[in-house]
Amino acid sequence: MNDKEIMENILITTKGVVDLYMHGTVESATPNVHGTFNTALSSALCMQSDIYKEMAERGWYPAEQATQQKLDAVKQKYAGIA
Repeated sequence: MNDKEIMENILITTKGVVDLYMHGTVESATPNVHGTFNTALSSALCMQSDIYKEMAERGWYPAEQATQQKLDAVKQKYAGIA
């Protein structure tokens, strides 16, 4: 397994953790539990961002800038759904 695959696995795992913490935050029954999940969620989101940035710097997570034309096309496509 190379470094890129390891980082991809870490990112996928971190995204799963973020999802679990988000649901824990939303579904928590008490303020104390909510605060605990919310703190963990914030930390996991920061970690996810750091992993993404490292991968992007190495060219392992390429992203393209969306043009206004692409944005308008998507808005038009979904305009009647709401």
